[in-house]
Amino acid sequence: MRTTTDFDILFRNLFDTDSHFNTLSGVKNSHPVDIYEDANGLTFEIACTGLSKEGIDLSIEHDILRVFYKKLHAEENERIYQTRGIARRSFDLAYKIAPKFNLSKATASMEDGLLIISMPFGEEAKPKQLTIK
Repeated sequence: MRTTTDFDILFRNLFDTDSHFNTLSGVKNSHPVDIYEDANGLTFEIACTGLSKEGIDLSIEHDILRVFYKKLHAEENERIYQTRGIARRSFDLAYKIAPKFNLSKATASMEDGLLIISMPFGEEAKPKQLTIK
């Protein structure tokens, strides 16, 4: 596995002017994720059907959001599947978040099989009124 350096992220960000965040791997996610911005800030909705919130690790370090789940293989040997439609595969997602979002006020919840991570706008991102002197 290749390690991504700060220079790699900086170089890639020079060419991505439309995005407020970037995946660290630079490849399309193999795990279902919806990411959207609205009046409240930035929201990630990550499919976690059949997963418990205790098994998911969330971390924020500097401007990196990381979501990690490691599949336990113990149950695989006990079951003989006739059909298999629910993917409970491991995933390791990481995103570089733009400074306009306040990561220190990020919240996370599980709702209807979705992990929802919300980040409000930071103070510097809000419009400011200037007074002419």
